[in-house]
Amino acid sequence: MPDFSPPYASCPTDRALRSMFRARKRVFVDLLKWDVPVLEDEYEMDQFDTFDAAYLILADNDANHRASARLLQTDRPHILGSLFPVLCEGPVPSGEGYREITRFCIEPTLPRSERRLVRDQLVTALAEHALATGLIGYTAVANRAWFDQIAKFGWTCSSLGPIRSINGVRLTALQIDIDETTIAGLRSSGIYRPAPFRTARIIPEYAS
Repeated sequence: MPDFSPPYASCPTDRALRSMFRARKRVFVDLLKWDVPVLEDEYEMDQFDTFDAAYLILADNDANHRASARLLQTDRPHILGSLFPVLCEGPVPSGEGYREITRFCIEPTLPRSERRLVRDQLVTALAEHALATGLIGYTAVANRAWFDQIAKFGWTCSSLGPIRSINGVRLTALQIDIDETTIAGLRSSGIYRPAPFRTARIIPEYAS
């Protein structure tokens, strides 16, 4: 099995980041039963949680996690390009204008009545972040059910290849195009829900 150890020995001290990694463990390990690394028996962190990764985080006033997504540079190792290029019929979209959305995570302790709102806020934040930073698109790997949801959010979303069964899961690669019409599309579908968010990184000072 590959070495999935991240390039540091402990979780960052930033409260929002710690809360996010803790939520990822509850969602992806405890609930979804993914076979992924867990740091300190508490935080889900894998080989893509490097100093190059960016984290888009929605948090409350005490920096407690509400929702988050990891954004990976597509000209560096990332999930679609490194692990699942077979999902693309053509070249894997890459370059400075694209980021890969991974670990889309809604806080599992939120009341069920809030989770749809927070999901929409995170989708809105992804669109607003892209427009503010000059990104032209996102890529992602998704199962069929999640792709069907993403495609209906109101933005331009297309599959990059056929659905394939990998380790018993039906997966597809997708591309989301971001331009001046994206916000209007999210509004028309009822998804647009602006909320404060921040972007964060793991800084080298935390390295062991």
